[in-house]
Amino acid sequence: MTSELSVSVGQHSDKGRKPLNQDFHGLCIPRQPLLGAKGIAVALADGISSSDAGHVASASAVQSFLDDYYCTSDAWSVKTSAHRVIEAANAWLYAQTFQGQGRFDKDRGHVCTFSALVLRSTTAHLFHVGDARIYRVHAQSLEQLTNDHRVHVSREENFLSRALGIASSVDIDYQAQPLAVGDTFLLATDGVHQHVGADVLAATIQANAADLDHAARTIIDEALHNGSPDNLTVQIVRVDALPDPNRHELPLQAGDLPLPPPLSARAELDGFRIERELHGSSRSHVYLATDLANGNELVIKTPSVDLQDDKAYRERFLMEEWVARRIHNDHVMRAYPSCRQRTCLYTALAYVPGQTLAQWMRDHPTPDLAQVRDIVEQVAKGLRAFHRMEMLHQDLRPENIMIDPQGTVCLIDFGSVAVASLAETAPPDAASAIPGTLQYTAPEYFLGQGGSARADTFALASITYQMLTGRLPYGLGLTRVRQGQDLKRLSYEPIRLRQPHIPVWVDKAIEKAVSLDPHRRHDEVSEFAWDLRHPNRAYLRDREPPLVERHPVAFWQGVSFVLLLLLLAVLATHHAPH
Repeated sequence: MTSELSVSVGQHSDKGRKPLNQDFHGLCIPRQPLLGAKGIAVALADGISSSDAGHVASASAVQSFLDDYYCTSDAWSVKTSAHRVIEAANAWLYAQTFQGQGRFDKDRGHVCTFSALVLRSTTAHLFHVGDARIYRVHAQSLEQLTNDHRVHVSREENFLSRALGIASSVDIDYQAQPLAVGDTFLLATDGVHQHVGADVLAATIQANAADLDHAARTIIDEALHNGSPDNLTVQIVRVDALPDPNRHELPLQAGDLPLPPPLSARAELDGFRIERELHGSSRSHVYLATDLANGNELVIKTPSVDLQDDKAYRERFLMEEWVARRIHNDHVMRAYPSCRQRTCLYTALAYVPGQTLAQWMRDHPTPDLAQVRDIVEQVAKGLRAFHRMEMLHQDLRPENIMIDPQGTVCLIDFGSVAVASLAETAPPDAASAIPGTLQYTAPEYFLGQGGSARADTFALASITYQMLTGRLPYGLGLTRVRQGQDLKRLSYEPIRLRQPHIPVWVDKAIEKAVSLDPHRRHDEVSEFAWDLRHPNRAYLRDREPPLVERHPVAFWQGVSFVLLLLLLAVLATHHAPH
Protein backbone atom coordinates (compact mmCIF):
# COMPACT_ATOMS: atom_id res chain seq x y z
CA MET A 1 0.00 0.00 0.00
CA THR A 2 1.08 3.58 -0.68
CA SER A 3 -0.37 6.88 0.43
CA GLU A 4 -1.79 7.57 -3.03
CA LEU A 5 -4.19 6.02 -5.53
CA SER A 6 -2.50 5.14 -8.84
CA VAL A 7 -3.95 3.73 -12.08
CA SER A 8 -2.98 2.78 -15.63
CA VAL A 9 -5.36 3.78 -18.41
CA GLY A 10 -5.96 2.91 -22.04
CA GLN A 11 -8.51 4.61 -24.35
CA HIS A 12 -9.53 4.67 -27.98
CA SER A 13 -12.51 5.90 -30.00
CA ASP A 14 -13.41 5.58 -33.68
CA LYS A 15 -16.31 6.80 -35.82
CA GLY A 16 -16.35 3.39 -37.51
CA ARG A 17 -18.58 3.22 -40.59
CA LYS A 18 -20.47 6.39 -39.70
CA PRO A 19 -19.64 9.86 -41.03
CA LEU A 20 -19.47 11.40 -37.53
CA ASN A 21 -18.31 10.07 -34.16
CA GLN A 22 -21.04 10.85 -31.66
CA ASP A 23 -19.26 9.08 -28.81
CA PHE A 24 -17.29 11.17 -26.33
CA HIS A 25 -15.01 10.04 -23.52
CA GLY A 26 -12.58 11.46 -21.01
CA LEU A 27 -10.89 11.03 -17.66
CA CYS A 28 -9.24 13.15 -15.00
CA ILE A 29 -6.42 12.13 -12.67
CA PRO A 30 -5.94 15.21 -10.47
CA ARG A 31 -3.05 16.04 -8.21
CA GLN A 32 -3.31 16.18 -4.45
CA PRO A 33 -5.29 17.31 -2.55
CA LEU A 34 -8.04 16.74 -5.15
CA LEU A 35 -6.89 13.17 -5.72
CA GLY A 36 -7.58 12.29 -2.08
CA ALA A 37 -10.68 14.45 -1.78
CA LYS A 38 -12.46 13.58 -5.04
CA GLY A 39 -10.56 10.68 -6.66
CA ILE A 40 -10.11 9.73 -10.33
CA ALA A 41 -13.06 10.20 -12.70
CA VAL A 42 -13.67 8.34 -15.98
CA ALA A 43 -16.69 9.15 -18.17
CA LEU A 44 -18.19 7.87 -21.42
CA ALA A 45 -21.22 9.07 -23.43
CA ASP A 46 -22.87 7.95 -26.67
CA GLY A 47 -25.11 10.36 -28.61
CA ILE A 48 -28.16 8.85 -30.27
CA SER A 49 -27.61 8.36 -34.00
CA SER A 50 -31.05 9.67 -35.02
CA SER A 51 -30.19 13.18 -33.84
CA ASP A 52 -27.87 15.69 -35.45
CA ALA A 53 -27.12 16.98 -31.94
CA GLY A 54 -26.04 13.61 -30.51
CA HIS A 55 -22.33 14.50 -30.57
CA VAL A 56 -23.06 17.82 -28.83
CA ALA A 57 -25.01 16.03 -26.11
CA SER A 58 -22.32 13.42 -25.45
CA ALA A 59 -19.49 15.97 -25.44
CA SER A 60 -21.41 18.25 -23.11
CA ALA A 61 -22.27 15.42 -20.70
CA VAL A 62 -18.67 14.21 -20.35
CA GLN A 63 -17.05 17.64 -20.23
CA SER A 64 -19.50 19.01 -17.67
CA PHE A 65 -19.07 15.93 -15.49
CA LEU A 66 -15.28 16.08 -15.47
CA ASP A 67 -15.28 19.84 -14.89
CA ASP A 68 -18.10 20.20 -12.39
CA TYR A 69 -17.52 17.08 -10.31
CA TYR A 70 -14.22 18.49 -9.08
CA CYS A 71 -15.91 21.78 -8.20
CA THR A 72 -18.40 20.18 -5.80
CA SER A 73 -17.86 20.39 -2.07
CA ASP A 74 -15.21 18.03 -0.73
CA ALA A 75 -17.59 17.43 2.19
CA TRP A 76 -20.14 15.77 -0.14
CA SER A 77 -20.07 12.04 -0.76
CA VAL A 78 -19.04 10.84 -4.22
CA LYS A 79 -22.62 9.75 -4.81
CA THR A 80 -24.10 13.15 -3.97
CA SER A 81 -21.46 15.05 -5.95
CA ALA A 82 -21.86 12.94 -9.08
CA HIS A 83 -25.65 12.87 -8.90
CA ARG A 84 -25.86 16.65 -8.61
CA VAL A 85 -23.58 17.12 -11.61
CA ILE A 86 -25.31 14.51 -13.79
CA GLU A 87 -28.73 15.91 -12.90
CA ALA A 88 -27.54 19.40 -13.87
CA ALA A 89 -26.21 18.09 -17.19
CA ASN A 90 -29.51 16.34 -17.84
CA ALA A 91 -31.45 19.53 -17.10
CA TRP A 92 -29.34 21.50 -19.60
CA LEU A 93 -29.65 18.81 -22.28
CA TYR A 94 -33.40 18.56 -21.76
CA ALA A 95 -33.72 22.34 -22.09
CA GLN A 96 -31.89 22.15 -25.43
CA THR A 97 -34.08 19.25 -26.51
CA PHE A 98 -37.26 21.12 -25.57
CA GLN A 99 -36.19 24.27 -27.40
CA GLY A 100 -35.20 22.44 -30.60
CA GLN A 101 -36.53 19.70 -32.86
CA GLY A 102 -36.56 17.32 -29.92
CA ARG A 103 -39.60 19.15 -28.60
CA PHE A 104 -41.67 17.28 -31.19
CA ASP A 105 -39.48 14.20 -31.61
CA LYS A 106 -37.16 13.06 -28.79
CA ASP A 107 -35.13 11.04 -31.30
CA ARG A 108 -33.89 14.37 -32.69
CA GLY A 109 -33.06 15.96 -29.34
CA HIS A 110 -29.90 16.51 -27.29
CA VAL A 111 -29.91 12.94 -26.00
CA CYS A 112 -27.08 10.61 -25.02
CA THR A 113 -26.23 7.65 -22.81
CA PHE A 114 -23.83 8.25 -19.94
CA SER A 115 -21.60 6.04 -17.79
CA ALA A 116 -19.00 7.15 -15.27
CA LEU A 117 -16.53 5.49 -12.95
CA VAL A 118 -15.08 7.35 -9.95
CA LEU A 119 -12.23 5.70 -8.04
CA ARG A 120 -11.72 7.24 -4.61
CA SER A 121 -9.62 5.79 -1.82
CA THR A 122 -10.41 2.04 -1.84
CA THR A 123 -13.85 2.20 -3.50
CA ALA A 124 -15.12 2.32 -7.08
CA HIS A 125 -18.33 4.32 -7.60
CA LEU A 126 -20.37 3.58 -10.75
CA PHE A 127 -22.99 5.85 -12.34
CA HIS A 128 -24.97 4.70 -15.35
CA VAL A 129 -27.76 5.78 -17.69
CA GLY A 130 -28.30 4.08 -21.05
CA ASP A 131 -26.76 1.09 -22.85
CA ALA A 132 -23.02 1.62 -22.67
CA ARG A 133 -21.48 -0.84 -20.25
CA ILE A 134 -19.02 -0.98 -17.36
CA TYR A 135 -17.32 -4.33 -16.73
CA ARG A 136 -14.91 -5.65 -14.15
CA VAL A 137 -12.25 -7.69 -15.94
CA HIS A 138 -11.33 -11.09 -14.51
CA ALA A 139 -8.60 -13.45 -15.68
CA GLN A 140 -10.59 -15.07 -18.49
CA SER A 141 -13.99 -13.39 -18.26
CA LEU A 142 -15.92 -10.17 -17.77
CA GLU A 143 -18.37 -9.28 -15.03
CA GLN A 144 -21.00 -6.85 -16.31
CA LEU A 145 -21.63 -4.31 -13.54
CA THR A 146 -24.28 -2.18 -15.27
CA ASN A 147 -27.68 -2.98 -16.74
CA ASP A 148 -28.69 -1.92 -20.26
CA HIS A 149 -31.54 0.59 -20.27
CA ARG A 150 -32.88 -0.58 -23.59
CA VAL A 151 -36.28 -2.11 -24.30
CA HIS A 152 -36.54 -4.69 -27.11
CA VAL A 153 -40.01 -4.62 -28.69
CA SER A 154 -39.05 -7.13 -31.36
CA ARG A 155 -35.92 -8.41 -33.08
CA GLU A 156 -35.96 -5.37 -35.34
CA GLU A 157 -37.35 -2.71 -32.98
CA ASN A 158 -35.88 -1.47 -29.69
CA PHE A 159 -35.44 1.84 -27.92
CA LEU A 160 -33.60 3.44 -25.00
CA SER A 161 -35.70 3.48 -21.85
CA ARG A 162 -33.32 5.85 -20.08
CA ALA A 163 -30.89 8.50 -21.32
CA LEU A 164 -29.80 12.05 -20.59
CA GLY A 165 -31.84 14.80 -22.23
CA ILE A 166 -35.07 12.85 -22.70
CA ALA A 167 -36.94 14.14 -19.65
CA SER A 168 -36.62 16.89 -17.06
CA SER A 169 -35.45 14.37 -14.45
CA VAL A 170 -33.27 11.29 -14.75
CA ASP A 171 -33.00 8.03 -12.82
CA ILE A 172 -29.30 7.23 -12.33
CA ASP A 173 -28.10 3.73 -11.46
CA TYR A 174 -25.47 3.80 -8.72
CA GLN A 175 -23.35 1.20 -7.01
CA ALA A 176 -20.15 1.06 -4.99
CA GLN A 177 -17.55 -1.69 -5.37
CA PRO A 178 -14.53 -2.35 -3.11
CA LEU A 179 -11.17 -2.00 -4.82
CA ALA A 180 -8.06 -4.18 -4.80
CA VAL A 181 -4.72 -3.68 -6.49
CA GLY A 182 -4.90 -5.16 -9.99
CA ASP A 183 -8.64 -4.57 -10.43
CA THR A 184 -9.38 -3.66 -14.04
CA PHE A 185 -12.49 -1.96 -15.39
CA LEU A 186 -13.69 -1.73 -18.99
CA LEU A 187 -16.10 0.93 -20.28
CA ALA A 188 -17.49 0.34 -23.76
CA THR A 189 -20.26 1.71 -25.98
CA ASP A 190 -22.77 -0.60 -27.66
CA GLY A 191 -20.87 -0.43 -30.94
CA VAL A 192 -18.18 -2.49 -29.17
CA HIS A 193 -19.87 -4.80 -26.66
CA GLN A 194 -22.53 -5.95 -29.16
CA HIS A 195 -19.88 -7.17 -31.60
CA VAL A 196 -17.03 -8.51 -29.45
CA GLY A 197 -17.53 -11.44 -27.10
CA ALA A 198 -16.73 -11.16 -23.40
CA ASP A 199 -14.02 -13.82 -23.62
CA VAL A 200 -12.26 -11.95 -26.45
CA LEU A 201 -12.46 -8.65 -24.55
CA ALA A 202 -10.93 -10.21 -21.43
CA ALA A 203 -8.24 -12.06 -23.35
CA THR A 204 -7.25 -8.95 -25.33
CA ILE A 205 -6.84 -6.89 -22.16
CA GLN A 206 -4.81 -9.65 -20.49
CA ALA A 207 -2.56 -10.04 -23.54
CA ASN A 208 -1.88 -6.30 -23.72
CA ALA A 209 -1.57 -5.54 -19.99
CA ALA A 210 1.61 -3.56 -20.59
CA ASP A 211 -0.04 -1.29 -23.19
CA LEU A 212 -3.68 -0.63 -22.46
CA ASP A 213 -3.99 1.90 -25.29
CA HIS A 214 -3.02 -0.88 -27.70
CA ALA A 215 -5.56 -3.16 -26.02
CA ALA A 216 -8.30 -0.55 -26.62
CA ARG A 217 -7.35 -0.16 -30.30
CA THR A 218 -7.24 -3.93 -30.79
CA ILE A 219 -10.73 -4.33 -29.32
CA ILE A 220 -12.15 -1.66 -31.65
CA ASP A 221 -10.43 -3.27 -34.65
CA GLU A 222 -12.03 -6.58 -33.69
CA ALA A 223 -15.49 -4.95 -33.46
CA LEU A 224 -15.06 -3.39 -36.91
CA HIS A 225 -13.86 -6.71 -38.29
CA ASN A 226 -17.02 -8.31 -36.92
CA GLY A 227 -19.21 -5.81 -38.75
CA SER A 228 -20.04 -3.17 -36.15
CA PRO A 229 -21.96 -0.36 -37.91
CA ASP A 230 -21.79 2.08 -35.00
CA ASN A 231 -19.32 4.46 -33.37
CA LEU A 232 -16.90 2.62 -31.10
CA THR A 233 -15.27 3.69 -27.82
CA VAL A 234 -13.30 1.75 -25.21
CA GLN A 235 -11.77 2.84 -21.89
CA ILE A 236 -9.67 0.52 -19.72
CA VAL A 237 -8.64 1.41 -16.16
CA ARG A 238 -6.36 -0.75 -14.01
CA VAL A 239 -5.67 -0.06 -10.32
CA ASP A 240 -1.91 -0.13 -9.71
CA ALA A 241 -1.79 1.14 -6.12
CA LEU A 242 -4.22 2.02 -3.34
CA PRO A 243 -3.86 4.37 -0.38
CA ASP A 244 -3.44 2.93 3.08
CA PRO A 245 -6.98 1.93 4.18
CA ASN A 246 -6.18 3.04 7.75
CA ARG A 247 -5.29 6.53 6.59
CA HIS A 248 -8.17 8.95 7.03
CA GLU A 249 -8.80 11.16 4.02
CA LEU A 250 -9.05 14.34 6.10
CA PRO A 251 -6.36 16.75 4.85
CA LEU A 252 -3.82 16.82 7.64
CA GLN A 253 -1.25 19.30 6.40
CA ALA A 254 -0.56 20.25 10.03
CA GLY A 255 -1.09 16.79 11.47
CA ASP A 256 2.59 16.03 12.04
CA LEU A 257 3.46 19.35 13.64
CA PRO A 258 4.64 19.39 17.27
CA LEU A 259 2.36 20.55 20.06
CA PRO A 260 2.63 24.22 21.04
CA PRO A 261 4.42 25.21 24.24
CA PRO A 262 2.36 26.01 27.37
CA LEU A 263 0.53 29.28 26.72
CA SER A 264 -0.31 32.09 29.09
CA ALA A 265 -1.36 35.73 28.87
CA ARG A 266 0.95 37.89 26.68
CA ALA A 267 2.64 34.85 25.11
CA GLU A 268 3.10 35.05 21.33
CA LEU A 269 2.52 32.27 18.80
CA ASP A 270 3.00 32.67 15.04
CA GLY A 271 2.10 36.36 15.14
CA PHE A 272 -0.79 35.93 17.60
CA ARG A 273 -0.73 37.28 21.16
CA ILE A 274 -2.54 35.26 23.83
CA GLU A 275 -4.87 37.46 25.93
CA ARG A 276 -6.44 34.94 28.30
CA GLU A 277 -7.72 31.38 28.59
CA LEU A 278 -11.43 31.02 27.78
CA HIS A 279 -11.87 27.35 28.56
CA GLY A 280 -9.77 24.37 29.55
CA SER A 281 -10.53 20.65 29.71
CA SER A 282 -8.81 17.29 29.52
CA ARG A 283 -9.20 17.39 25.72
CA SER A 284 -8.18 20.93 24.74
CA HIS A 285 -7.43 24.49 25.84
CA VAL A 286 -9.14 27.52 24.30
CA TYR A 287 -7.59 31.00 24.37
CA LEU A 288 -8.65 34.47 23.32
CA ALA A 289 -5.87 35.91 21.14
CA THR A 290 -5.09 39.01 19.10
CA ASP A 291 -3.65 39.03 15.58
CA LEU A 292 -0.65 41.37 15.87
CA ALA A 293 -0.85 42.16 12.14
CA ASN A 294 -4.28 43.81 12.28
CA GLY A 295 -5.49 43.81 15.89
CA ASN A 296 -8.39 41.40 15.24
CA GLU A 297 -9.51 39.02 17.96
CA LEU A 298 -9.63 35.27 17.39
CA VAL A 299 -9.71 31.99 19.26
CA ILE A 300 -6.67 29.73 19.46
CA LYS A 301 -7.41 26.12 20.39
CA THR A 302 -4.60 23.77 21.40
CA PRO A 303 -4.80 19.98 21.82
CA SER A 304 -4.34 18.01 25.00
CA VAL A 305 -0.80 16.89 25.79
CA ASP A 306 -2.14 13.61 27.18
CA LEU A 307 -3.70 12.71 23.81
CA GLN A 308 -0.92 13.90 21.52
CA ASP A 309 -0.04 10.35 20.38
CA ASP A 310 -3.64 9.46 19.58
CA LYS A 311 -3.90 9.75 15.79
CA ALA A 312 -7.71 9.65 15.78
CA TYR A 313 -7.82 12.45 18.36
CA ARG A 314 -5.48 14.64 16.29
CA GLU A 315 -7.71 14.15 13.25
CA ARG A 316 -10.85 15.06 15.23
CA PHE A 317 -9.05 18.08 16.64
CA LEU A 318 -8.18 19.37 13.16
CA MET A 319 -11.69 18.57 11.94
CA GLU A 320 -13.11 21.68 13.62
CA GLU A 321 -11.18 24.17 11.52
CA TRP A 322 -11.56 22.02 8.38
CA VAL A 323 -15.35 22.13 8.80
CA ALA A 324 -15.40 25.83 9.73
CA ARG A 325 -13.61 26.72 6.47
CA ARG A 326 -16.31 25.00 4.41
CA ILE A 327 -19.49 26.39 5.93
CA HIS A 328 -20.35 30.04 5.40
CA ASN A 329 -23.37 30.93 7.50
CA ASP A 330 -24.09 33.67 10.01
CA HIS A 331 -25.12 31.04 12.57
CA VAL A 332 -22.02 28.85 12.30
CA MET A 333 -18.63 29.70 13.75
CA ARG A 334 -16.06 30.44 11.04
CA ALA A 335 -12.37 29.70 10.74
CA TYR A 336 -10.06 32.68 11.22
CA PRO A 337 -8.91 33.94 7.77
CA SER A 338 -5.16 33.50 8.00
CA CYS A 339 -2.72 31.85 5.59
CA ARG A 340 0.43 32.19 7.68
CA GLN A 341 2.68 29.18 8.16
CA ARG A 342 2.18 27.36 11.46
CA THR A 343 5.04 26.13 13.59
CA CYS A 344 2.95 23.88 15.83
CA LEU A 345 -0.42 22.19 16.09
CA TYR A 346 -3.41 24.41 16.88
CA THR A 347 -6.58 25.70 15.25
CA ALA A 348 -7.46 29.34 14.59
CA LEU A 349 -11.17 30.19 14.76
CA ALA A 350 -13.27 33.33 14.68
CA TYR A 351 -14.07 34.77 18.10
CA VAL A 352 -17.76 34.76 19.02
CA PRO A 353 -18.39 37.11 21.97
CA GLY A 354 -21.33 36.66 24.31
CA GLN A 355 -22.61 33.78 26.42
CA THR A 356 -23.49 30.16 25.87
CA LEU A 357 -27.10 29.07 25.70
CA ALA A 358 -26.46 27.15 28.94
CA GLN A 359 -25.72 30.44 30.72
CA TRP A 360 -28.65 32.14 29.00
CA MET A 361 -30.98 29.40 30.29
CA ARG A 362 -29.71 29.98 33.83
CA ASP A 363 -30.39 33.70 33.40
CA HIS A 364 -33.85 33.04 31.88
CA PRO A 365 -35.41 30.12 33.80
CA THR A 366 -38.91 31.00 32.49
CA PRO A 367 -38.36 32.43 28.99
CA ASP A 368 -41.12 33.71 26.73
CA LEU A 369 -42.16 31.36 23.94
CA ALA A 370 -41.19 34.11 21.48
CA GLN A 371 -37.61 34.11 22.81
CA VAL A 372 -37.39 30.34 22.53
CA ARG A 373 -38.72 30.39 18.97
CA ASP A 374 -36.15 33.01 17.94
CA ILE A 375 -33.25 30.97 19.31
CA VAL A 376 -34.52 27.71 17.81
CA GLU A 377 -34.99 29.25 14.36
CA GLN A 378 -31.44 30.59 14.33
CA VAL A 379 -29.99 27.26 15.45
CA ALA A 380 -32.06 25.53 12.76
CA LYS A 381 -30.55 27.81 10.11
CA GLY A 382 -27.08 26.86 11.28
CA LEU A 383 -27.90 23.16 11.23
CA ARG A 384 -29.36 23.50 7.74
CA ALA A 385 -26.00 24.86 6.58
CA PHE A 386 -24.40 21.66 7.90
CA HIS A 387 -27.00 19.39 6.35
CA ARG A 388 -26.73 21.03 2.91
CA MET A 389 -23.03 20.13 3.00
CA GLU A 390 -23.84 16.53 3.99
CA MET A 391 -22.54 17.12 7.49
CA LEU A 392 -24.11 16.33 10.86
CA HIS A 393 -23.20 18.40 13.92
CA GLN A 394 -23.76 15.46 16.33
CA ASP A 395 -22.93 17.41 19.50
CA LEU A 396 -25.67 20.01 19.76
CA ARG A 397 -26.04 21.08 23.41
CA PRO A 398 -26.51 24.38 25.25
CA GLU A 399 -22.76 24.70 25.87
CA ASN A 400 -22.10 24.56 22.10
CA ILE A 401 -24.52 27.37 21.22
CA MET A 402 -23.34 30.97 21.59
CA ILE A 403 -25.55 34.07 21.82
CA ASP A 404 -23.77 37.38 21.13
CA PRO A 405 -24.78 40.74 22.66
CA GLN A 406 -26.99 41.50 19.62
CA GLY A 407 -28.92 38.25 20.07
CA THR A 408 -27.37 36.40 17.12
CA VAL A 409 -27.06 32.69 17.77
CA CYS A 410 -23.99 30.78 16.55
CA LEU A 411 -23.07 27.08 16.62
CA ILE A 412 -19.58 26.17 17.86
CA ASP A 413 -17.48 23.07 18.58
CA PHE A 414 -17.31 20.85 15.50
CA GLY A 415 -15.18 18.06 16.94
CA SER A 416 -17.97 15.49 16.56
CA VAL A 417 -19.15 16.54 13.10
CA ALA A 418 -19.81 13.69 10.65
CA VAL A 419 -18.82 14.44 7.04
CA ALA A 420 -20.22 12.21 4.29
CA SER A 421 -17.12 12.32 2.11
CA LEU A 422 -14.84 11.37 5.01
CA ALA A 423 -17.17 8.62 6.20
CA GLU A 424 -16.78 6.94 2.79
CA THR A 425 -13.07 6.41 3.41
CA ALA A 426 -13.02 5.95 7.18
CA PRO A 427 -12.08 2.53 8.65
CA PRO A 428 -15.12 0.29 9.38
CA ASP A 429 -14.83 0.75 13.15
CA ALA A 430 -14.31 4.51 13.02
CA ALA A 431 -17.94 5.31 13.90
CA SER A 432 -18.28 2.79 16.75
CA ALA A 433 -18.19 5.42 19.53
CA ILE A 434 -21.36 7.34 20.37
CA PRO A 435 -20.76 10.98 19.36
CA GLY A 436 -21.68 14.06 21.33
CA THR A 437 -23.17 14.50 24.79
CA LEU A 438 -25.28 11.52 25.84
CA GLN A 439 -28.35 13.29 27.25
CA TYR A 440 -28.92 15.11 23.93
CA THR A 441 -28.01 12.14 21.71
CA ALA A 442 -30.74 10.55 19.58
CA PRO A 443 -31.61 6.95 20.60
CA GLU A 444 -30.60 5.47 17.24
CA TYR A 445 -26.96 6.13 18.12
CA PHE A 446 -27.26 4.01 21.26
CA LEU A 447 -28.69 1.20 19.14
CA GLY A 448 -25.73 1.34 16.73
CA GLN A 449 -27.85 2.51 13.80
CA GLY A 450 -25.90 5.66 12.94
CA GLY A 451 -27.34 9.12 12.57
CA SER A 452 -29.04 11.39 10.08
CA ALA A 453 -30.24 14.98 9.97
CA ARG A 454 -33.15 13.81 12.14
CA ALA A 455 -30.67 13.16 14.96
CA ASP A 456 -29.66 16.84 14.99
CA THR A 457 -33.37 17.71 15.00
CA PHE A 458 -33.83 15.46 18.03
CA ALA A 459 -31.06 17.31 19.89
CA LEU A 460 -32.50 20.73 19.01
CA ALA A 461 -36.00 19.69 20.09
CA SER A 462 -34.59 18.33 23.36
CA ILE A 463 -32.97 21.71 24.01
CA THR A 464 -36.26 23.43 23.15
CA TYR A 465 -38.08 21.24 25.69
CA GLN A 466 -35.39 22.06 28.25
CA MET A 467 -35.68 25.82 27.66
CA LEU A 468 -39.43 25.64 28.28
CA THR A 469 -39.45 23.24 31.25
CA GLY A 470 -35.95 23.13 32.74
CA ARG A 471 -35.96 19.37 32.11
CA LEU A 472 -35.08 16.96 29.29
CA PRO A 473 -37.95 15.12 27.55
CA TYR A 474 -36.71 11.69 28.71
CA GLY A 475 -34.53 12.73 31.61
CA LEU A 476 -31.40 10.57 31.75
CA GLY A 477 -33.32 7.51 30.53
CA LEU A 478 -31.78 7.75 27.08
CA THR A 479 -28.27 7.19 28.40
CA ARG A 480 -29.33 3.72 29.58
CA VAL A 481 -30.67 2.60 26.20
CA ARG A 482 -28.77 -0.37 24.78
CA GLN A 483 -31.46 -2.26 22.86
CA GLY A 484 -34.86 -1.65 21.36
CA GLN A 485 -36.68 -2.98 24.42
CA ASP A 486 -35.19 -0.19 26.52
CA LEU A 487 -37.07 2.41 24.48
CA LYS A 488 -40.40 0.99 25.59
CA ARG A 489 -39.68 2.17 29.13
CA LEU A 490 -39.43 5.79 27.99
CA SER A 491 -42.42 8.07 27.51
CA TYR A 492 -42.83 11.71 26.58
CA GLU A 493 -44.31 13.97 29.24
CA PRO A 494 -46.35 16.75 27.57
CA ILE A 495 -44.98 20.22 28.25
CA ARG A 496 -48.43 21.65 28.86
CA LEU A 497 -48.78 19.54 32.00
CA ARG A 498 -46.07 21.73 33.54
CA GLN A 499 -46.59 24.85 31.44
CA PRO A 500 -50.35 25.15 30.68
CA HIS A 501 -49.82 28.34 28.68
CA ILE A 502 -47.90 26.45 25.96
CA PRO A 503 -50.23 25.84 22.97
CA VAL A 504 -51.03 22.20 22.31
CA TRP A 505 -49.72 22.43 18.72
CA VAL A 506 -46.31 23.67 19.96
CA ASP A 507 -46.14 20.78 22.41
CA LYS A 508 -47.10 18.34 19.65
CA ALA A 509 -44.39 19.72 17.34
CA ILE A 510 -41.75 19.14 20.01
CA GLU A 511 -43.13 15.68 20.78
CA LYS A 512 -42.80 14.73 17.11
CA ALA A 513 -39.25 16.07 16.87
CA VAL A 514 -38.10 14.04 19.90
CA SER A 515 -39.83 10.85 18.78
CA LEU A 516 -37.83 7.76 19.73
CA ASP A 517 -38.37 6.51 16.16
CA PRO A 518 -36.34 8.71 13.78
CA HIS A 519 -38.77 8.01 10.93
CA ARG A 520 -41.56 9.73 12.87
CA ARG A 521 -39.63 12.96 13.28
CA HIS A 522 -39.62 15.92 10.90
CA ASP A 523 -37.73 15.26 7.67
CA GLU A 524 -35.85 18.57 7.96
CA VAL A 525 -34.89 20.69 10.94
CA SER A 526 -36.48 23.68 9.19
CA GLU A 527 -39.86 21.87 9.33
CA PHE A 528 -39.56 21.66 13.11
CA ALA A 529 -38.76 25.38 13.37
CA TRP A 530 -41.75 26.15 11.11
CA ASP A 531 -44.11 24.04 13.25
CA LEU A 532 -43.11 25.97 16.37
CA ARG A 533 -44.46 29.19 14.85
CA HIS A 534 -47.30 27.98 12.59
CA PRO A 535 -50.14 25.81 13.94
CA ASN A 536 -50.13 22.45 12.19
CA ARG A 537 -53.70 21.29 11.50
CA ALA A 538 -52.70 17.70 12.14
CA TYR A 539 -51.76 18.63 15.69
CA LEU A 540 -54.95 20.61 16.20
CA ARG A 541 -57.03 17.60 15.13
CA ASP A 542 -55.26 15.30 17.55
CA ARG A 543 -57.49 14.14 20.37
CA GLU A 544 -56.16 14.70 23.85
CA PRO A 545 -55.05 11.22 25.00
CA PRO A 546 -57.03 9.88 27.97
CA LEU A 547 -55.52 10.03 31.42
CA VAL A 548 -55.01 6.26 31.45
CA GLU A 549 -52.60 6.67 28.49
CA ARG A 550 -50.85 9.82 29.68
CA HIS A 551 -50.42 8.80 33.32
CA PRO A 552 -51.51 5.18 33.88
CA VAL A 553 -50.19 5.08 37.45
CA ALA A 554 -52.04 8.27 38.40
CA PHE A 555 -55.18 6.97 36.68
CA TRP A 556 -55.27 3.72 38.63
CA GLN A 557 -54.36 5.50 41.86
CA GLY A 558 -57.35 7.76 41.27
CA VAL A 559 -59.62 4.80 40.50
CA SER A 560 -58.43 3.04 43.66
CA PHE A 561 -59.06 6.17 45.71
CA VAL A 562 -62.62 6.51 44.35
CA LEU A 563 -63.31 2.82 45.05
CA LEU A 564 -61.99 3.26 48.57
CA LEU A 565 -64.34 6.19 49.13
CA LEU A 566 -67.27 4.15 47.81
CA LEU A 567 -66.34 1.24 50.02
CA LEU A 568 -66.13 3.48 53.07
CA ALA A 569 -69.50 4.99 52.20
CA VAL A 570 -71.10 1.53 51.90
CA LEU A 571 -69.61 0.46 55.21
CA ALA A 572 -70.77 3.66 56.91
CA THR A 573 -74.30 3.13 55.57
CA HIS A 574 -74.32 -0.52 56.67
CA HIS A 575 -73.29 0.27 60.26
CA ALA A 576 -75.42 3.39 60.64
CA PRO A 577 -78.17 3.11 63.33
CA HIS A 578 -81.66 2.52 61.98
